[in-house]
Amino acid sequence: MTRVVSLFLPRWPTDRLRRKSGDASPPADAPLVMAGRTGRRRLITALDANAERLGVPIGMAVTKAQALVPGLVIADSDPTAETDGLNKLALWALQRVSPVVMADPPDGLVIDTTGADHLHGGEDAMLADMIRRFAAAAVEARAAVADTWGAAHAAARFLARPAIVIPPRETEAMLRTLPLSALRLDPGTVSDLHTLGFETIGELLDQPRAPLTLRFGPEVVRRLDQALGRIAEPVDPIRSPELVEVRKAFAEPIGAPETISRYIAKLADALCHELERRGLGARRLDLLFHRVDNTMQFIRVGTAQPVRDPRRLVRLFRDRLETVDPGFGIEIMVLVAIHAEPLREKQTISSLIEEPESDVSDLVDVLANRVGEHRLCRFVPVQSDVPERSVARIAPLAPETGLTWDGDWPRPPRLLPRPEPVETMALLPDHPPVWFTWRGVRRRIRRADGPERVRGEWWKRDAELTAVRDYFRVEDDTGERYWLFRSGDGEHEDSGSHRWFIHGIFG
Repeated sequence: MTRVVSLFLPRWPTDRLRRKSGDASPPADAPLVMAGRTGRRRLITALDANAERLGVPIGMAVTKAQALVPGLVIADSDPTAETDGLNKLALWALQRVSPVVMADPPDGLVIDTTGADHLHGGEDAMLADMIRRFAAAAVEARAAVADTWGAAHAAARFLARPAIVIPPRETEAMLRTLPLSALRLDPGTVSDLHTLGFETIGELLDQPRAPLTLRFGPEVVRRLDQALGRIAEPVDPIRSPELVEVRKAFAEPIGAPETISRYIAKLADALCHELERRGLGARRLDLLFHRVDNTMQFIRVGTAQPVRDPRRLVRLFRDRLETVDPGFGIEIMVLVAIHAEPLREKQTISSLIEEPESDVSDLVDVLANRVGEHRLCRFVPVQSDVPERSVARIAPLAPETGLTWDGDWPRPPRLLPRPEPVETMALLPDHPPVWFTWRGVRRRIRRADGPERVRGEWWKRDAELTAVRDYFRVEDDTGERYWLFRSGDGEHEDSGSHRWFIHGIFG
């Protein structure tokens, strides 16, 4: 089933509006808007939070806005620059989200994420990550994913949530309550429909189609059908001339898995020759299938290191070939390296006495493309006195940091994600527990070693200026060993709560 994301940029970053306003230093609280011409009228096309708070909407005439809000700062819009900006955002999403991305002027992107959400941890995680990345660049964004472009476009703009996932087959129920402008109709048609008493999309859905078509032409019914998925609305993906790309067009559509697999090998060989000519290796690749019904299927794979080995790339694509539905046939196949890095030639082992270098990158690539890059990592030490902060996740094949865990006291091989409280009985201030109860099981302690005192990182957090933990290694009657600590020094109240926690398991 097709899934489409609509990314909506409701407001321009204030600093960019200030740069375009021509005023070197407008007041910090001055409302800022951008104006463009529609025919002879000059209308507001973008605004900041201050202008929106004062009741200035997009589409209002500039003269009316100036009369409504004294001191309004106005910048002239540049349609060419705005289109270029959207295209740059589309290329960013192409490399990080999905291979099928298109600008949706004047204020958004549309992304076909069918089959790509698992690489980001699911649709909710994918939308949250996109919004977080835009927020880090001081750009406010809202995103919605639905079965169709029209439904996602409407949800992102009219449900007023940072991120929303419309479950499959619930498009019509979501659309019924939205205003007519959510259908992407021209303002004149919306105004005429309001004159006839229509306010919501649901009211249109309940009407016979023939009178609507006779009165307003085919546009109203076409937009309804596109939003509901009754007719296709393909996303024409943006492409950059800088991307390394090869394609194959077929005189007769193909559909057999064996035929598709054979042409994957030919495309991979051609792509690797071009990458070698440019001195590059692919890190992320897209294989796009243009079907005869004007829809598109795709496979995205990634590699942990730059690669230009055709056999390795073919194996990655063939592992996911079963996810492709050729429909009535595929007429064009396109293989593109959307992310490539320099790859220098390397001397291979040529002596019998030289030790071969271990290379697990092939295995890492297979696992990452099956379970998702976000689920594959390795742990490295971090310089921190607090145990749960002394471990970090990095990419599986990231270079070694050179750090080690210092200290004479051993650490448990299994550290819990966060300390869990336990019930204990112990003599204060520095005796180990006699027993403890964890997850409903009471364990009697036979041996204990400690305390090891760990102080808070007062140079990072003022709240840890007097924080203390006393750690003990303990062994129960069954020989199981655990890592317990008491929050506090056992004497001073400001050093901790004096409650006991389990933090790790030995063996």
